[in-house]
Amino acid sequence: MLPSIAQLYLRLSIGSAFTWFGLDRIGAWGPFGKPYISWGDWAHFTKYAHQLMFFLPYGLAEIFAVIATIAEISCGILLILGLFTRSAAYASFGLALSFAICMSLANGITSPLGYSVFTVSAASLLLAAQPGYRWSLDNLRSKRSALTA
Repeated sequence: MLPSIAQLYLRLSIGSAFTWFGLDRIGAWGPFGKPYISWGDWAHFTKYAHQLMFFLPYGLAEIFAVIATIAEISCGILLILGLFTRSAAYASFGLALSFAICMSLANGITSPLGYSVFTVSAASLLLAAQPGYRWSLDNLRSKRSALTA
C-alpha cells in the first residue's frame, strides 16, 4: 500500500508543480509582482529563458521557450490525471534535466541544485520506472480493456 501511495504523491507533486509554473508563465495566476507569482506574464519568463539559452539565437530560444511551456503544462496535467503516465514521466525527466543543464551553464551548478531541478528530474525518472500506477486513469483504462478483451 505504501509504495502506491508514494507513487501517487510523487505523480501529483511533479504534475502540480509543472502545471502551476507552466500556467504562471502565461499569467494564469495573476500579474507579475503579486504574491506567489513567479512570472506573471510571458515577457518576464522569456527574459529568463533567453538568459538560460544564451547559446542559442534569439528566435530559436523563443521557440524552445514555447515548446518547453507547452510540454510542462501538458506533462503536468497528464501526471495529475495519471494518463499516459509513463510517457509523461519520461518527458518530465527530460524536460527537467534540460532545465538543470541550461541553468548550470548559465548560472552555475548552485542554481539547479538550489531549486531542486536535478531532484525533480530524478524523481520523474523514478516515476517512469514504476511497474504500474494504481490510482490513475491509466489503471482504469487497462482494467476496462481487460474486461472487453
